[in-house]
Amino acid sequence: MDDLMDAAREAVEASYAPYSEYRVGAAIETVDGTVYTGCNIENANYSNSLHAEEVAIGSAVRDGHREFTRLAVSSDKRDGVTPCGMCRQTLAEFCDDDLPIYTDGEAGAEYTLGELLPTTITPGHLDR
Repeated sequence: MDDLMDAAREAVEASYAPYSEYRVGAAIETVDGTVYTGCNIENANYSNSLHAEEVAIGSAVRDGHREFTRLAVSSDKRDGVTPCGMCRQTLAEFCDDDLPIYTDGEAGAEYTLGELLPTTITPGHLDR
């Protein structure tokens, strides 16, 4: 987990957060061991801002990856930030409920996607 968290921490440094001044980085690992990182990128109208997890998973999907093994999230505050609801839903599109999500805080924490987003909307709901 340390290597993945280190990658998330490095991604924090690339963050563009002039409005909130809350910098976030994420690192997601694919099933083949490739790690993709992302940082938050804010926009003056706020709703067009990109979240670190979205940037990381979007880069991986762009490169053809659809399966992931774990995710680490960090902020410049090292306050144990977890993915927001929108990012959790994006993760649920590609990841199972047992995806480990590591946070960066005083003690650090580990969650699963299912713990953070129970009874999520999945592609299976569209088949009904």
